[in-house]
Amino acid sequence: MQGLVEIRWHARAGQGAVTASQLIAETALEEGKFMQSMPEYGPERTGAPLRAYTRVSDEPIEIHNNVTHPDIVIILDDTLIELTDVLEGIKPNGKILVNTRLCKEDMEEKLGCSEGIEVAVVPATDIALDTIGRDIPNAPIAGALSKFTELISLDNLLDHVERSFSEKFSQQVVQGNLESIQMAYEDVSY
Repeated sequence: MQGLVEIRWHARAGQGAVTASQLIAETALEEGKFMQSMPEYGPERTGAPLRAYTRVSDEPIEIHNNVTHPDIVIILDDTLIELTDVLEGIKPNGKILVNTRLCKEDMEEKLGCSEGIEVAVVPATDIALDTIGRDIPNAPIAGALSKFTELISLDNLLDHVERSFSEKFSQQVVQGNLESIQMAYEDVSY
């Protein structure tokens, strides 16, 4: 399928990966694209490893299974690298975005990426703690993804988050998330 981008998210329950997947998909929809967002749930408890999936396309999406050959892998907790094969099935020219304090070169070495895989790093947890006061790195990772991949625009992401979060959260929480998105957009390194 031409124009299809598939994303696999690796996170721990409670980090907001499912919400981030939905934010990316809904923002893409508002930009006139087709989308899917799916969690992979089991008997997860807070802190348990989980996966989520996002598809964004210029054409209708006719596949409805989990993403097995992602264009983009997002890792919200770098301790998962030792626990699971985060690179499983990644396309030869794939992109990996990692929430970590490590520099890009150290993360490339830790991942053992093959030639052609592009790695980006952002301290999303630190940004979330600074802006919203909680270890929920989903909003900053969405901001970093916007810059790293240009899959969705930053302005559209900020607009979508402001509208959707305002329905559920206080203005202080909304503003903290908007700030975290902007900071991660500026701080992502690749």
